[in-house]
Amino acid sequence: MSLDSTKADDIALVIEEAIVSGELEPGTVLRQEQLSEQFKVSRTPIREALRRLAALGLVSFVPNRGVRVRTISREELHEAFMVRAELEALATEVAAANITSEDLVELEEAEQHFAGISKDLRAREPGEARRSIMGEWVRANHAFHDVIYRVAGLPLVEQLAKSARRSFSGPAVWAPGDHSIDGLYAKNAEQHRAIRQALTAGSRAGARALARDHVLSSFELLEAILEQVGGSWPQPKRETAKLRS
Repeated sequence: MSLDSTKADDIALVIEEAIVSGELEPGTVLRQEQLSEQFKVSRTPIREALRRLAALGLVSFVPNRGVRVRTISREELHEAFMVRAELEALATEVAAANITSEDLVELEEAEQHFAGISKDLRAREPGEARRSIMGEWVRANHAFHDVIYRVAGLPLVEQLAKSARRSFSGPAVWAPGDHSIDGLYAKNAEQHRAIRQALTAGSRAGARALARDHVLSSFELLEAILEQVGGSWPQPKRETAKLRS
């Protein structure tokens, strides 16, 4: 592997994490010259990193404008959640047959950690107090599902599900404007507990159905949030946001 290819891998990972975390919002323009200066590399690894991100569906090349963090439509988002629902349902069903007592302990810890963060979120006032915890909420949510993926041992299913998950997972869009949808946040945490209980019982059919319903309910939560904070999908940004080092 060439040095430029290694650099491209590292740069692509940094940008991907910034997109998934919400640091780089949908519509943000990524300019090669600025990224080259920021990462202190030539444009060759920058171009390669952006191609890899485009292959993941995280950015798109815009004629005469450069590269833009993809702005997903409501229909595309719904499709991504439907795909993810079926994939997570399959992974959870298989995990029910494979899970060990040690895995269940790890899953319970992840579930309780997420439940605690969710409770903290709902107790906070809307605005910056909530936005400041959303990154932790997203990571804790992913951690719960990642235990299930590992136990299922289906690498292709995991890869495809996480690709769908990347479509719209930044904390900037998960933070609500007021308390009116706190019940949906509580439901999200309760569904984690129900999935864990089904896995503990070894119920393959039950775990599958609960996992599928949970992902589809997450789409309803996201729709409610977007309607609450603006009533529309994200609009394009004009300039590159500088990534935090």
